[in-house]
Amino acid sequence: MATRILFLFTLFLSINNNPLFSQTDYTQLVNPLMGTDSEFSLSNGNTYPAIARPWGMNFWAPMTAEYGNGWFYAYDSYQINGFRQTHQPSPWINDYAAFSIMPVTGGPKFQREERASWFSHKTETALPHHYKVYLADHDVTAEMTPTERAVVMRFTFPKTEQAYVILDAFPKGSMVKILPDEQKIIGYCRNNSGGVPENFHNYFVLEFDQPFVGASAWRDSIRLRGLEVEADHVGALVHFDTREEQVVEVRVASSFIDLEQAERNLAREIGNRSFETVLEEGKQAWNKELGRIQVSGKNQDQIRTFYSCLYRLLLFPRKFYEYDAEGEVVHYSPYNGKVLPGYMFTDNGFWDTFRAVFPFFTLMYPELNSQIMQGLVNTYEESGWLPEWASPGHRDCMIGSNSASLIADAYLKGIRGYDIEKLYEAMVKNTEGYGPVYSVGRYGAQYYNDLGYVPYDVGINENAARTLEYAYADYCLWQLSKAMGKPTEEQEFHRQRAYNYRKLFRKDYNLMSGRNQDGSFPDNFSPYKWGDAFTEGNAWHYTWSVFHNIEDLAGLMGGEAAFAQMLDSVFVVPPIFDNSYYGFTIHEIREMQIAGMGNYAHGNQPIQHMIYLYNYADQPWKTQHRAREVLTKLYNYTPDGYCGDEDNGQTSAWYVFSALGFYPVCPGTDEYVIGSPLFDEVKMIMPNGQSLRIAAQNNDPDHVYIQDASINGQRWEKHYFKHAQLQAGGEIIFQMGPQPNKLRGVGKEHRPYSMGN
Repeated sequence: MATRILFLFTLFLSINNNPLFSQTDYTQLVNPLMGTDSEFSLSNGNTYPAIARPWGMNFWAPMTAEYGNGWFYAYDSYQINGFRQTHQPSPWINDYAAFSIMPVTGGPKFQREERASWFSHKTETALPHHYKVYLADHDVTAEMTPTERAVVMRFTFPKTEQAYVILDAFPKGSMVKILPDEQKIIGYCRNNSGGVPENFHNYFVLEFDQPFVGASAWRDSIRLRGLEVEADHVGALVHFDTREEQVVEVRVASSFIDLEQAERNLAREIGNRSFETVLEEGKQAWNKELGRIQVSGKNQDQIRTFYSCLYRLLLFPRKFYEYDAEGEVVHYSPYNGKVLPGYMFTDNGFWDTFRAVFPFFTLMYPELNSQIMQGLVNTYEESGWLPEWASPGHRDCMIGSNSASLIADAYLKGIRGYDIEKLYEAMVKNTEGYGPVYSVGRYGAQYYNDLGYVPYDVGINENAARTLEYAYADYCLWQLSKAMGKPTEEQEFHRQRAYNYRKLFRKDYNLMSGRNQDGSFPDNFSPYKWGDAFTEGNAWHYTWSVFHNIEDLAGLMGGEAAFAQMLDSVFVVPPIFDNSYYGFTIHEIREMQIAGMGNYAHGNQPIQHMIYLYNYADQPWKTQHRAREVLTKLYNYTPDGYCGDEDNGQTSAWYVFSALGFYPVCPGTDEYVIGSPLFDEVKMIMPNGQSLRIAAQNNDPDHVYIQDASINGQRWEKHYFKHAQLQAGGEIIFQMGPQPNKLRGVGKEHRPYSMGN
């Protein structure tokens, strides 16, 4: 107990004393188990402990379930059956190119049920760069520490003549070859959940630091006499005779290109480095990124939650590229199966991440965002389309053409180094139809282009949601076409279509609705009906998806007072729902129901910006109240710490931005709308090296309201910050208090951007 008190006191001092702050080991503040207490019927994050480098090509994680189960690590499980190379962005998308490694004792136990071992979270260490656990059934301590494309594993065995390491290359096509003289296993796996070319392989190499006593390949449930096998489901086992606490180390790397490239990745990223060296390098890599934002405050749980969310925010999209023999960037194309020069990123659903993840990269990582844009150019050239949900290639998931938001936001905020003409061409092509799967391009484009909306009664699902997101994408096209100096008539074409959201507005409900092809509204409309015309939400959630013109949306509702009243209603109406479209209660509905915030469904993305919209109606104190409520009520660093799917960093990005005190309501503008800063002090190191200090004076759990604010000593009454202001650094000071200041920032001149009429 005394040791724990001393640790917390020391940590408190390090966080609250600026000269010492840079020495903080931020990895100790991250809980990779946040969100892992999830299942199909209720998501508390739907995460797994991703042991990785930031944006790494490969992640590693303990595995508690069978192959094919998207929830392959569940916090309430008791047994681990392997340590898995994973690329899974979501249990709903599932994994690809996965294989596992497992130490066992007592015999060659290579089947999943046989090799599984009981474990306890009490003997489990999970950090972004390091995982360690005691496997009780085998009396083995297992550890791993990764690089971007490789990993070092360390297994501490007891004294036994029956020590084994099991490689499972998983079903759907695999090969292994054991090379005893080289203390090595090579092979490949081909498992995937879609979105891959015919020649897709993940080639791997395992190098051991100890000679084998024996070795054999296996297929399905049969142990073979030979050392090489290729079939649907194969693996390998290598045998050791170990003394007490003997360490067997295995160095692993993989490649989507070929075995030679896997060997090159291993030599380049691990080489002769020791486990401790790779571990320290991993810690430094994470501290470099996590330390870009230094927060301090009185609540240790909130600090841990912040860094746990920031860690999740820095995992995706995945670097799907490698370095060839000359050190040049190359990638295996998940679109045409060729090995080509240049960047490629994957494992991302832009329907989720356009909202806050990519705006965060635009603010804090413009160089990375430039590389991502280069990857989008490559995707377009290799597949003919921009990606919308890639894992690793095009996947049929979600809706919209939200790549437009990423591209416009990056370009408009000054990020360069890619072919913007090619990307603009691709954005325009998106408006004309859909691609190899429904989620690519614009499904229903022919109706949208003719009528200005996707009709409710023509057999196209989620039609209202599509219309709203297409209109926002048209806004992004308008802004980008202006910045690029496109012809005036072309700019005007995009501008006019950005108003298409108006076609779905039902004045009798003051909400958005599906609309029939003949112009009538459906008789069966219910604001509580999930799905149907909307995507994983209802009219209460999607009505606010007019990111670019909130002023006009308020006008449609009858003015600012009526608009604010409708915002209030989301929280006031009970959490009732109509699940008839799905035929059962999907987990997103259940998460809304149990959150205790009416029909506000923070666990899903469409409504996450809605809290900030009070700033457009001269009632910013309501934004401040609700933002702080969600920050403190719906998030925690614990295994049940999210209120719905984490989704590639988006739900985490909401927390990170909101805890800082602002949020990017409309990517494609240069504004961040102000909320309620969570921490007493924040220091941000901006990409240009400038330091931005954000201080919330008189901050307290009950002091959620902004009384006054200043930037670099000048009073600031506007309800937003400009991108250039934040990047320039300096000092933002908020004066906080227990009661709203309803006189601060009153008037249209202080409101965030709307494109107007």
